[in-house]
Amino acid sequence: MRVQAVCHVAPKSVAVQEIDLPAPRTGELLIKALCSAISPGTESLIFRGEVPEDLPRDTSIGSLQGNFSYPFRYGYALVGEVAAVGADEDRDWLGRRVFAYHPHQNYAVVDKKDCLVLPEGVPAERALFLANMESALNLVFDAAPLPGERIMVFGQGIVGLLTTAVLGRFPLGELITADPLAFRRQKSTEMGAALAINPAVKREVAALKECLFYDGADGLDAAIEVSGNQTALNQAVELTGFAGRIVIGSWYGQSEAPLDLGGHFHRRRIRLISSQVSTIDPRLCGRWSKKRRLDLAWEWLAEIRAERLITHHFAPSACQEAFELVDSKRAGVLQPIFEYT
Repeated sequence: MRVQAVCHVAPKSVAVQEIDLPAPRTGELLIKALCSAISPGTESLIFRGEVPEDLPRDTSIGSLQGNFSYPFRYGYALVGEVAAVGADEDRDWLGRRVFAYHPHQNYAVVDKKDCLVLPEGVPAERALFLANMESALNLVFDAAPLPGERIMVFGQGIVGLLTTAVLGRFPLGELITADPLAFRRQKSTEMGAALAINPAVKREVAALKECLFYDGADGLDAAIEVSGNQTALNQAVELTGFAGRIVIGSWYGQSEAPLDLGGHFHRRRIRLISSQVSTIDPRLCGRWSKKRRLDLAWEWLAEIRAERLITHHFAPSACQEAFELVDSKRAGVLQPIFEYT
């Protein structure tokens, strides 16, 4: 069958193209899409063409094989209903609403192992945040917060806000966030931050540093960097105290900025920790299976009511407008989604 898919055709250029979709084979499901979410961080980077063309898209997800040479499809948060199955033994999947790690298109054939059935009562729009919620929980796992600690989250996009919401339920000493956009800072305090600063305003950063190191205090215990801006990593180093830890969840693509690993970093024995959702800390693997992590993500999505972070709705035919809006980072733009008829 012929279906419609959102394709990246050149840097800063996307279009809906018709592609051939084979019938599902044994172990595969045909999904009629209800909605899909644009990842404001990762997909903005890809939209701008700031990813090496020969980089594999995601070797762990069947629908994201191949690289970033044009044209290509990308996306990892699609929710729909199972319209057909490839084998009689999978007929119990028919009519179920599922989340799939799949690019934006109105119909998709997906291996059933890459599909997750939505729990009873979960709205389709809430389910779109599953992958981001899993990322946020992994960041918290890697940060390993302790009662009374001072922790800061740099970047209050979707993953940053979800991370803040989780940390806001911990008995921390202080939870601070940073983002250059005022509406994101406001949303951050709604999610649980005690203080949200503008990292682009030097006096705000200087005032925070003075407070963090005042009268024998020794800076942040931990920082989480999910802004996508390498400058924020330097600020995290500057504000983190002796033996503190910095969890880096950003994907910087091909962007480059000077990284200051001078005396402050060296003498304070600060630890830099790489974090991303495809794997978890090996020390946790024995207890935290993939199913257990996803079950926890569903619980937190309900706790936070993540669908309230959706700010814009688009038809796939308006994909160019949608991606330009996301990339603009204008006030009020947080989570755009595509809706399919």
